[in-house]
Amino acid sequence: MTTVAPITAAAAESMDAPTAHGPPPVRGRLRSVPADFVVNEVLGFEPDGAGAHVLLVVEKCGANTGWVASQLARLARVPVRDVGTSGLKDRNAVTTQAFTLPWPVAAPIDACLAYAGDGWRVLRAARHGRKLRAGSHRGNRFALRVRDLQGDRDALVARLGTIRDRGVPDYFGPQRFGRDGGNLVRARAWAGGGDAPRERSARGFALSAARSVLFNAVLAERVRRGDWDRLLRGEAVMLDGRRSFFRADDIDATLVHRCETMDVHPSGPLWGRGDSPAQGDALEVERAVTAAEPQLCALLAGEGLEHERRALRLPVRDLNWSLDGDELTLEFELTRGAFATAVLHEIVQDAWAAPEGASD
Repeated sequence: MTTVAPITAAAAESMDAPTAHGPPPVRGRLRSVPADFVVNEVLGFEPDGAGAHVLLVVEKCGANTGWVASQLARLARVPVRDVGTSGLKDRNAVTTQAFTLPWPVAAPIDACLAYAGDGWRVLRAARHGRKLRAGSHRGNRFALRVRDLQGDRDALVARLGTIRDRGVPDYFGPQRFGRDGGNLVRARAWAGGGDAPRERSARGFALSAARSVLFNAVLAERVRRGDWDRLLRGEAVMLDGRRSFFRADDIDATLVHRCETMDVHPSGPLWGRGDSPAQGDALEVERAVTAAEPQLCALLAGEGLEHERRALRLPVRDLNWSLDGDELTLEFELTRGAFATAVLHEIVQDAWAAPEGASD
């Protein structure tokens, strides 16, 4: 069965995420070993082949992204701030991702192939012209295994077909809120007049948790209403796979078709300074939800975050599955910043409360 730890009040708040396609049809055991959760970063581009950096593809297991970056910096004798990454990858998984290091143009790069440490190793190296920046990859490819499967197999196959055709709500997963919801606890204490976390990273995690719980609350309300994957009047319409959006004051047949084919999606707020670009029915939903959280909204605006948007719907690309005895194997690709738990949440009971897997 899915292993579920005792749930704190803060963790329970972060897990208030209704499913869109009905109750999950099966139970199972997730992440029994790291190899049950495999993530391969999809850059969406090839290394330049020239330049003052080297791009490394690193495989890691039992090691988080920040720690591997520090080890690469030590071996290359450069400041850790000069190490580039595009996204964070979970520690309790087998993952591959790209890093960049500054590298003298005249120096050979073969030495990089020997870089390795406890739980990580360099697989490939190539010249590249610039440092990797956060969010520069296209997405992530997942291969997941669910063991000790129990439940309705026919309903499971039907659910997987629905997910392939319609996607899932693009929730931020529990990892965003910290262990036992700790990041959210700190955000609420700060928003309520308490001291800001001392460390810059802790402040960033708290602000991210505040933003994420507001977004999830808006998305949860749209799921309950049944219009999480449908454009409302005044919608801030997100282009698929991009951060760009436009407001649709009226929803015509062309927009309906584009939404049905997942070329565009409804969006929700990543709260910050400035007015929401949504209007009409879409804005009414946002206002009704965020009005209940004035302190978090004020904190995010006061700390200088700008209002941004995130798609409410997450397409699950190239979804394949196989059933072998009591094991389910899933393979799929998600856009950057998406959580694999959002997919499992619609399939496996208690997946939301299991050890989290996410890749940004």
